[in-house]
Amino acid sequence: MNKNELIASIATAADLSKADASRAVDAVLDTITDALKTGDDVRLVGFGTFSVAHRAASEGRNPQTGAKINIPASKQPKFKAGKGLKDALN
Repeated sequence: MNKNELIASIATAADLSKADASRAVDAVLDTITDALKTGDDVRLVGFGTFSVAHRAASEGRNPQTGAKINIPASKQPKFKAGKGLKDALN
């Protein structure tokens, strides 16, 4: 399912126009992104938790030349599924 299919599904399920559903989906995604940017976790009970994982700097190799390269430290988004989501899938 892509974003447009998600919006259409939400519009049908919640009896909204596609424009309203699109604004709602965009608002949710923007809110989660903003919370992660500030270092907060987003916990949706029964669904899961969005958080930020910190990756330390490391050294890698260019596979074509074998030359060493430095990989800088970074922040990565992380999602851990909640019990309700896991149970729904099994």
